[in-house]
Amino acid sequence: MLFDSSVRRELWRSFIGTLVVLLTVVLTMVLIRILGQATKGAFAPADVSLVLSYTVIGQLPILIALALFVAVVSVLSRLWRDSEMVVWQASGARQFNFVAPLLRMAWPVLAVVAFSTLVARPWAQSQTQVLKYRFEKRSDMARVSPGQFQTSSDGKRVFFIDSHSDGQHTGKNVFMVLTDKGQESVVTAREGQLRVDKESRYLVLNQGERTQTDLTTGDKTLSKFEAARILVGEVVDPQKLAPDVRSLSTHALLGLHNNKDAAGELNWRFGLVWAALNMVLAGLSLAAGNARRNSNWNLVYALLVFVVYFNLLSLSQNWVVQGKLGWLTGLLLVHGGLTLGALAVIWWRDGALLPGQSVARKTGPAARLKTKGSQA
Repeated sequence: MLFDSSVRRELWRSFIGTLVVLLTVVLTMVLIRILGQATKGAFAPADVSLVLSYTVIGQLPILIALALFVAVVSVLSRLWRDSEMVVWQASGARQFNFVAPLLRMAWPVLAVVAFSTLVARPWAQSQTQVLKYRFEKRSDMARVSPGQFQTSSDGKRVFFIDSHSDGQHTGKNVFMVLTDKGQESVVTAREGQLRVDKESRYLVLNQGERTQTDLTTGDKTLSKFEAARILVGEVVDPQKLAPDVRSLSTHALLGLHNNKDAAGELNWRFGLVWAALNMVLAGLSLAAGNARRNSNWNLVYALLVFVVYFNLLSLSQNWVVQGKLGWLTGLLLVHGGLTLGALAVIWWRDGALLPGQSVARKTGPAARLKTKGSQA
C-alpha cells in the first residue's frame, strides 16, 4: 500500500508541474503565431482569444501525453538514481509491479486525452474553421478597419473609411479604388451603408463622385451621383460548407465508409489515445539507471523515442490516406508493436526473458556471502 501511494503521489506532482511548464511555453508560442496571423488578416483581431483557446484545445492531447511520459521517466529515473528502486526490489517489487500504480495514476489522464482527442479537438477545429471563414467571406465594409487602408478579399478593391465610422454597417467619408477588366475607378462618397439583398451584399453610397480611367487609352470619365450601389460579396452560410475531416466528429467519421481521408483521421485520433497509454509503458521500460553514474541520458533517449513515435503516428496516417494500410491495420502495426516492445523490455529487465540472468543474480555477492556462511 505504501509502495502504491508513494509512487502515484510523486507521479502526480511531476505530471502537474510538467504540464504547467508545457502549457506556458505552448501558449506563448501559439499567441505569437496567432497575433501574426491576425495582423495579416487571417481572422478578426477580436477573435484572437477564441482562436487561441481553440488552438490550445487542439494541442492539449499531445501536451498531456508528453507531460505524462516525462513524469513517468523522470520519477522512475530518480528512483534508480537515489537507489530507492534497489530498496523496492529488495522488498520483492519487480518492474511489472510498477505497472499497476502507473495505470492507476494514468487512467484519469488517459480519459482526458481520449475525450479531448475524440470530442473536444474536432469541435475546436470546426469552430476555428467557422471563425476564419466568416472573416474571409464577410463584406468588404466589415473587413475595413476605420482609419486604415484595406484590400478586399479578391484584391480588386482598396477601401478607406473615416475613423469615426463603426466599421461594420456604416462608413463615413468612403474612399474606394476598383480595378477590373482594364478599368480603374476611384469612388468617393460622404457615406456608405451595407445592405443585403437575397444572397448578395451591396454597398450603398450616398453623395459621391466617380472617376473612371481606361488603363489602355488613358481616357477619364468623371461622374457624380446622389446614390449608387456596388456589389461587394455574397452571403454564405458557413454551416453549409464542406467541412474539413479534422473538424468532423468521430461518430461522423466512422460513418464515412471508403473515405481515405476519414480513415486517416480515425487512425490519428485513436492512435493518439493508444500512444498516451504506450507512453506510460515505454517510460517504465526506458527508466533504468545506475546510482554510480549520475547522468540524464535516459531522459534524452526517452524524448528521442517520443519524437520518433509521434512521427510514426503521422506517417501511419499518411499511409492510411494513401491506401497502403487500413486504419485498424495501421493502429495494430504501429501502436500494438510498441506496446509489445515495451512489455518485452520490462519482462527482460525482470530477468524473465533470459533465464540465465536470474542465475547470474543468484551468484552475486549476496549469494557468495551466504555460501561462505554455510561453509563456516
